[in-house]
Amino acid sequence: MKQFDVVVIGAGPGGYVAAIRASQLGLKTAIIDKQWLGGVCLNEGCIPSKALLHNAEIAHTLRNYAKDYGISFDNLELDYSAAFKRSRQVSQRLTKGVAFLMKKNNIEVIEGTASLLAAGKVKVELKAGGEEEIEAKDIILSTGAHATVVPGMEPDGEKMLDYSHAIMLEKLPKSAVIIGGGAIGVEFATIWNGYGVEVTIVEMLPHILPNEDEEAAAELAKAFRKRGVKVMADTKVKSVTKTDTGTTVVVEGEKGEESLEAEITLVAIGFKPNSQGIGLEEAGVALDKRGFVQINDRMATNVPGIWAVGDVTGKLLLAHTASAQGQICAENIARMEERKLDYRMIPRAVFSDPQVASFGYTEAQAKEAGFDVKVGRFNFIANGKALGLGKGTGFAKVITDAKYGEILGATLVGPEVSELLPELVLAQANELTVEEIAKSVHIHPTLSETVMEAAEAALGQGIHS
Repeated sequence: MKQFDVVVIGAGPGGYVAAIRASQLGLKTAIIDKQWLGGVCLNEGCIPSKALLHNAEIAHTLRNYAKDYGISFDNLELDYSAAFKRSRQVSQRLTKGVAFLMKKNNIEVIEGTASLLAAGKVKVELKAGGEEEIEAKDIILSTGAHATVVPGMEPDGEKMLDYSHAIMLEKLPKSAVIIGGGAIGVEFATIWNGYGVEVTIVEMLPHILPNEDEEAAAELAKAFRKRGVKVMADTKVKSVTKTDTGTTVVVEGEKGEESLEAEITLVAIGFKPNSQGIGLEEAGVALDKRGFVQINDRMATNVPGIWAVGDVTGKLLLAHTASAQGQICAENIARMEERKLDYRMIPRAVFSDPQVASFGYTEAQAKEAGFDVKVGRFNFIANGKALGLGKGTGFAKVITDAKYGEILGATLVGPEVSELLPELVLAQANELTVEEIAKSVHIHPTLSETVMEAAEAALGQGIHS
């Protein structure tokens, strides 16, 4: 029987990072995955989708704004299959990179389906055939999550899709309905619309991006409508029916009931944990009512020696959250000085066009929490770099405590705002105030000046606003 200090079950961004950190700390480590290194993120999620989004941005520009850049042509041809091929190449390169990192860090990779037998014991049904048992002092669960399946909307990969089907499309339809206006929904809307697909987003809650600032969601919805994406918020889906030509989606909103015809329907309404059938009940690992593994601040479950990180914990279903949890978990196993994650302050980003990035409290949440709130805002339309890029849509909004200038959160909508947010996240984590952001000299002309200008506005010292 193989014996290790640490065995990680699941090789996504939480699992493989935990394995690397554990090995760095001198622990003999193995990682088990039934399908791939890198998990959903590298293979079917965040990485290939960003490649597709870049292709879509170029396609959208050529279709709608080529003349603005002095570009003219006859009979523009857009080959989406080439974009798909490029996205797979990007994904495969990074997956191979993870394999290299496993080898570099002396981590044994075991291909197969793992389940807990008890604390300290794992059974693996090997991909190559047969099975084996492994012993480990500590076991880290990083099994991820899967798309929620709604009765009557079961995906078939042809007319009814989930995100995994959507990312693997090699040919685009002429029309699509997207059920769910969260990050996945709006990113696929951006991709498909960039290539001229007729897209309708249906969101049950009052606005798309329901977990984000309402003003940011309104700005994205406005930009989408300008692009030709139909946004139907506060609208319920009554039924979805497959037809000879595609799908019929019956919805009910403020205008009553109506039918939407489209070649395909993408269901993107959330995730459920991969916590079934892996021996959690037998090992006595506690789950919450939704089936997510319960952990404490140390990433420990209720069973000594069993830990959990990533989407299976339900804390914040983002790849970088999983990676941070993985590092902290490995360090706790190695008995290093403890550090904790403040999940509210972890940054979030939606890679739509325009992008949306945020962290901390929204303006409404800060007020509800009892803070004396002061808001600084600056619009990209007044930023020289944004105008030069032809991307003047959006704003930077910084939420502060009026008394001390403490940064409570921020919401940014606009070009590359996912790259601008970390400045504010770092400032908040190190107890810098909005005044220190305002006084930090920023390069001109850059998009980052919007953050400085928003900070100045929060102090009542706005120069260009």
